[in-house]
Amino acid sequence: MDDRVILRVGTKILSPFILLFALYVQFHGDYGPGGGFQAGVIFAAGLILHGLIFGLDALREKVPPVVVEIGIALGALLYAGVGVVSMLMGGEFLHYGVLDSHDAAHGQHLGILLVELGVGITVTFVMVAIFYAFAGRSRQ
Repeated sequence: MDDRVILRVGTKILSPFILLFALYVQFHGDYGPGGGFQAGVIFAAGLILHGLIFGLDALREKVPPVVVEIGIALGALLYAGVGVVSMLMGGEFLHYGVLDSHDAAHGQHLGILLVELGVGITVTFVMVAIFYAFAGRSRQ
């Protein structure tokens, strides 16, 4: 890809906007369409675009496989952790209203934000792991 200047420059220009849009979808998903899954796929698409244009080794340098594995576990742990905390506070699993003892609406907002963040992190790193698995295969 060294001779594809337009693709390289276009990717450098578009990647920050793709990642920023993913963050927008992530943190405004509870107000409108979007949420953790959509944001995770968009964020992963930005990372995968970088890997396609600059090479798999360049992406692995920026996002090492150990970070991908930790990200998958961390996202799932965040999701499950919100459910466990809500149970420890006297509610059912993923019953967000108990997360704020003064105002159930604030607890619900906090709960859904954390759950969707966990989903977004997990989806991002699972998509990158799938890309690593397929792009790293040699032809036979």
